[in-house]
Amino acid sequence: MAEEGQVGTHERDAQAEATRRLALAQIRQYPDPVLRLEAQDVESFDADLAQLVARMTRLMEEAQGVGLAANQVGVLRRVVVLLADGEAEPTVLVNPVILERSDETEEETEGCLSLQGVVVPVERALTLRVAARDAEGAPVELELEGLAARVAQHEVDHLAGVLIVDRTTPEGRREALAVLRQAAAL
Repeated sequence: MAEEGQVGTHERDAQAEATRRLALAQIRQYPDPVLRLEAQDVESFDADLAQLVARMTRLMEEAQGVGLAANQVGVLRRVVVLLADGEAEPTVLVNPVILERSDETEEETEGCLSLQGVVVPVERALTLRVAARDAEGAPVELELEGLAARVAQHEVDHLAGVLIVDRTTPEGRREALAVLRQAAAL
């Protein structure tokens, strides 16, 4: 017989997994063509943008991700949300541009909410400087390092139609495509 606390934990875990699956069902999955298209600049900082940012933030959190680009929800606008380095509130970057990347790089494994089951090594700059606008249109310039820099580079890649399978090693790409083919066959 399970103790009362254990049952509660199991139910919470099941609820979180169900919520995660529902969120993932709303995120475009490879090979959806929208993932390969280039996003366009946002020109209007209005209620529609606020609604998009709120939806993206909710989906990212429910899917238990650390970043999401608008392409991944089928919207070809240059908008990303990031949740990295233990930040309580997500960072919103509208029309982000990477101004500077460090010469120092590091290869780490990355996954993607749009490529379920794929984890591949990707080399990224350790630090970067990015300019963007926030959801209200105010200018933002950030110096990012570590996980935040990695996530920002990953999400800005999405805005250009670039995926982690394009940035990995040849072996990583072969393994990733095998996983994706197998998932498509199921």
